[in-house]
Amino acid sequence: MTWEQGLVAVIVTALMVVLLQGRQSVAVCFSTAAFLFYAAGLVSTDVLRQQLVNPGVLTLGLLMLVAVVLNKSRALEYWTRRMLSGGYRTAMAKLMLAVSVHSALLNNTAVVASLVSPVKGAGADASRLLMPLAYAATLGGAMTLVGTSTNLLIDGFVQSEGMAGLHLLAPLPLGLVLLVLCSLTMWLTLPYLLQRRDISEPPAADYFIEAQVQDTSSLVGRSVAEAGLRELGSLYLVEIIRGEQLLAPVRPGTAIRAGDKLVFAGDVQRLDLLAGFDGLAVMEDSTEIPTDNLLEVMVSGESVLCNRSIKSVDFRSRFDAAVLAVRRSSRYLRANLASLPLRPGDVLVLATGPDFDNRNNLQRNFIPVSRPIVERFVSPWKSALALGGFALVILLAATGVVPLLRGLAVLLAIYLAAGLVRVHELRRNIPWYLLITIVSALVVSQVLASTGLAGLIVNGVMNAFSTGPHAAVVLILLLTALLTALMTNNAAAALMFPMALGAAGNLDVEPMPFIMAVLFGASASFMTPHGYQTNLMVMAPGGYTFRDYLRAGAPVTVVYLLTAGWLLPVFFPFR
Repeated sequence: MTWEQGLVAVIVTALMVVLLQGRQSVAVCFSTAAFLFYAAGLVSTDVLRQQLVNPGVLTLGLLMLVAVVLNKSRALEYWTRRMLSGGYRTAMAKLMLAVSVHSALLNNTAVVASLVSPVKGAGADASRLLMPLAYAATLGGAMTLVGTSTNLLIDGFVQSEGMAGLHLLAPLPLGLVLLVLCSLTMWLTLPYLLQRRDISEPPAADYFIEAQVQDTSSLVGRSVAEAGLRELGSLYLVEIIRGEQLLAPVRPGTAIRAGDKLVFAGDVQRLDLLAGFDGLAVMEDSTEIPTDNLLEVMVSGESVLCNRSIKSVDFRSRFDAAVLAVRRSSRYLRANLASLPLRPGDVLVLATGPDFDNRNNLQRNFIPVSRPIVERFVSPWKSALALGGFALVILLAATGVVPLLRGLAVLLAIYLAAGLVRVHELRRNIPWYLLITIVSALVVSQVLASTGLAGLIVNGVMNAFSTGPHAAVVLILLLTALLTALMTNNAAAALMFPMALGAAGNLDVEPMPFIMAVLFGASASFMTPHGYQTNLMVMAPGGYTFRDYLRAGAPVTVVYLLTAGWLLPVFFPFR
């Protein structure tokens, strides 16, 4: 082993350890590794520049911006509500069909984000429909390049190696077989493996304590900070009701007036914390508290909030909102929220201010749960133009008439010209973290291959197991699926792609079966909530635990991996 290979091995090992710990975002992990490779002279400036303009990266960026417009359409929510009728199995079958088709054409994460709220309102079986929703989105997204960012990432890897890019529908034949068989498995098993549970939200008044400032109170005329109302520990002031006016979130400099109704959130049992303030009368009935500004959102896996506390990110100033409660899986957390480190998948109950919807990067940090956080189209022709234009671009790309990258660029220009989106909306929603992750992952993958470390690892594994081509493909598939469950799908794909190419070169066969093993292995995440974002998105709204994913995902995973392992060489021959 050369010193370059030794250094790369150390950095990649550290990268995997940090990814497994989950304490840093994937973007930070991969960008740090890429910088260390650059600093060590293992990758040149020209290579970095090439990865920045990689067609896969550019296509993904344009696709995410086009999704800003597509998310304004109400069509998917409308059809989903119509399909959630009938018995549980009937509703599940119709839901999985609609979701899988949409996820093949649109980004599957965006599809799930649009449907969590409608499915939650499906009645008694809502808790048993959210997991099939996530699984169907995963299966549908694996069928095309545009269904999930991981497929576009793999296409970027392919093009960075000087090979022709993947066809838009390259994964479709095997993906369709997997969709049918796994959907049938869910239809047969999930009624027995998922229990019906109450996922209704507690009354809004359960979040609050309301206290009125009396005329004789020493608080009158003092600011919130001077009065010590921001240092209560388990309770914190989130709103002030002043006549017909609602002040939310409350600023430290806001002066308190007689007659103000102070609304506190947090541990609502801690009335003793308010007892030390004279002239502050706790009101027994909080039913008149305005709730129109309440919103439930989920912390995205790429959010700046991950592993940071609400206080450390200055949440109120950054988003013009106050956190009333945090729901983690099936538990509500209300005490000491300011110092609570947030995790991907946490659902935040927010009291939003008037400027909340105008803040930057809402869609990167939050996934809506109770209602959309983007403005929906009111005019039907706008929805028709948005969806029809995107469908035309996909059709032209699939038939080879117009490259997908060019088609998306032209479509985005048409959206701007037609007034379907504004420049500042696009600027606010550029997926910087995802693009940084993709570019950095491309660099890491290329260094693994160019230094020969990937080939060295592959040679050692293949010599140890004496594997033939089919067994090697199955091994790549299983290892990618395992890493996806432990890390994320993008991280697993970045680490396994150079191994897949090395295995193909070692056996002197076509690389496509191995490339597709990585592609489908990166979507084989059904048994854990954190391996795939769509799984994480339904965890808290469905009240699921880790055990629910193990129990419900096991039969789907077995069918998926057995089928993919058997059919990969059939659909993608070695010669």
